[in-house]
Amino acid sequence: MEISSQEKLLIEIVKILDSLTIRYYITGGFAVSVWGRPRATFDIDIVVIIAESQADRLATAWKELSKAGYADAKMVKEAIKSGGEFNFIDPDSGLKVDFWIGNERDGSYPDFKNRKLKKVSGQNVYFISAEDLILSKLKWYKLSPSERHMDDIKSVLKISGDILDKKYLQFWIDKLELETII
Repeated sequence: MEISSQEKLLIEIVKILDSLTIRYYITGGFAVSVWGRPRATFDIDIVVIIAESQADRLATAWKELSKAGYADAKMVKEAIKSGGEFNFIDPDSGLKVDFWIGNERDGSYPDFKNRKLKKVSGQNVYFISAEDLILSKLKWYKLSPSERHMDDIKSVLKISGDILDKKYLQFWIDKLELETII
C-alpha cells in the first residue's frame, strides 16, 4: 500500500519533533480519522510544547526537510510568546502543518497526559486521546458553531464509543461548560 503525501509529511515532521525532544500530539481531522471515520483534511494540526530555545533548530530542520519550504524561526518564537500558532508549508505536496502552542499548566484539561501512541505507516505517532479530541471539538464548536465539529464528534462517538471514558468526558464537559451531545 502506497503512503499518502500527507502521511509522508506527518512522519517526517514527527521525526523532527522527536529528534528535538519537542512534546506533541496530532489533533484535528487527522486525529478524527484515527478515532472516528476517515475524512478529508487539507492540513495537519499538531499541538506542541516547545521552548523558545528550540525555535531556531526547528526552522533549520524544516529547511533540511524541504529547501523551498516556508520556515520562520521568528514566527515560531512569536507564537510561543503569545500562546498562538505557527505553521510550516511544504511546497512539494502543497500541505500545511499548523502547530498550536500547548500549555500543560493552563488547567483546561490534561490532554498531554492522555495522548496515545499509534502507528502510522510503521512510525510511532502521538495522537490526542479520543476523549480529549471530543472535548477539543466541543471547545471549537463553542467558538465557531460548525457542523463539521459536530460531525467529527458523532463520528468519534460511533467508532470509539466503546473505549471512551464517559465519566472523564462528562467531568470536563461540566467543568469547561461545553455543550454536550453525549
